[in-house]
Amino acid sequence: MTPSPSPLPDGPAPVRFVFRGQPVAVPLGDPTRTVLQWLREDARQCGTKEGCAEGDCGACTVLVAELDTDAAATAAAPLPSATGHGAAVRAEGLRIRPVNACIRFLPSLHGKALLTVEDLAPPPTPGGPAPRLHPAQQALVDCHGSQCGFCTPGFVMTMAALHEAHARQPTAPAPDRAALAEGLAGNLCRCTGYRPILDAAQQMLADPVPRLPLAGLRPHLLALQDAPTPATEPGAAPAWQAPRQLDELARLRLAHPEARLLAGGTDIGLWVTKQFRPLGPLIWLGDVAELQQLQATPDGLEIGAAVPLEDAWAALTHHWPALRPLWRRFAGPPVRHAGTLVGNLANGSPIGDAAPVLMALGAALRLRRGSAERWLALQDFYLGYQQNALQPGEFVQSVRVPWLTAPGLDSATSRGWTVQAHKVSKRRECDISAVSAGLALQLGPPPAPGAPPVVQDVRLAFGGMAATVRRAAGAEAALRGQPWTPERLAAAQQALDQDFTPLSDLRASAAYRQRVARALLQRLWLATAEGGAA
Repeated sequence: MTPSPSPLPDGPAPVRFVFRGQPVAVPLGDPTRTVLQWLREDARQCGTKEGCAEGDCGACTVLVAELDTDAAATAAAPLPSATGHGAAVRAEGLRIRPVNACIRFLPSLHGKALLTVEDLAPPPTPGGPAPRLHPAQQALVDCHGSQCGFCTPGFVMTMAALHEAHARQPTAPAPDRAALAEGLAGNLCRCTGYRPILDAAQQMLADPVPRLPLAGLRPHLLALQDAPTPATEPGAAPAWQAPRQLDELARLRLAHPEARLLAGGTDIGLWVTKQFRPLGPLIWLGDVAELQQLQATPDGLEIGAAVPLEDAWAALTHHWPALRPLWRRFAGPPVRHAGTLVGNLANGSPIGDAAPVLMALGAALRLRRGSAERWLALQDFYLGYQQNALQPGEFVQSVRVPWLTAPGLDSATSRGWTVQAHKVSKRRECDISAVSAGLALQLGPPPAPGAPPVVQDVRLAFGGMAATVRRAAGAEAALRGQPWTPERLAAAQQALDQDFTPLSDLRASAAYRQRVARALLQRLWLATAEGGAA
């Protein structure tokens, strides 16, 4: 049963979005109700499945389309090709992203369009011919890519996005098997195996025609731009507020310092679905245009608090190509399209993957409280486990990464920098780090012919080694201003034992973490020593 367009409810403004090609209005009850719950329990559209309720398995993958305003793209930091790592599909004036419905709160769909597996092919009619399947669906049938079928709808939606991206760029080379595997990294299959699924992904690309039902979506979304933002009943708990301008957000935050800020929900969503925690008042950041800006400034690359991880990493790796391997391993595409880089930093996890490398690059946070702004070095933001330097009513507006270490710049100060980013985990994809590291080393010329180069500057930041992501002050001191020799390397490795006292947990023992940190410094040496290779 496809729901018909909803009439305007009485009372507070509802959540308005486009579903099955038509605008719908859903009264905002509990703002932490997920898109998946609404689909299966309210709309009775059960093609989308729940596998893990934490954004790991991809069985609940849906597509969310929004107006493509180009607010997040600049000439200096372009978005990558959508056929690479699963970047957003850009078509018909829209930007379409795969996301996990199981941890996406329903009111975050306001002003957007929701596409599910039922949208890809018309339902069968009694006595009529079988409906034409989407190329992704047909290829999975032909290649025997489904066994129990529980994960199949999620695979279909991710594959449909990959197919659309390629069909919209007919002159671009087709993604190879490795690129398709990266695009499907957020979808897990426990019985069929990935060979036939990847066979199907390659086969579907032979159909060059765009097939997503996008006609008419843009006019509907343009009409929804003037719709009032959804709101809960006065006194309802938890409350939901969705400002649209930065100044409005600043006023709200100052008036409600106890409110929880929500950007992507890829972490907070699990507090609801797994821990059943009450969240209190919520302020949604996703509609604030200023926070969606990603721009190259004279001082560095500035990434707003609502810029999705996928777009942020695309821009970072455009300027710092050495970060590409970490981008590919940073969660799966549905999580990267929902979560934000600033949210990952503000969350303050001691095993977060973004903070170490950005700390090594000298990143700083732009903080806003009312009308006042200040900049704070990322390394000074974390005060203790789940503790930060934010004042009551203050929030992170953006993060800025200075150009100092970026390769290929004319500035003499950028020469001699080597940047590395490492993630050590039990699984390669979609796993939490045991140790993560961001390493930046600047070597100067040798003081004399035949002498080793001198370490002019160094930043060594580690996650998983302490209660917060932190720089290795002792190891840095052992290297800075010293010749880059095996003896100084050994001294820095020994200093790591004084810099960190890691814990043992399910992911790794303390001893293992110390050995890994030493080994990562060794890799930096191998990559930068004369005649060495990583």
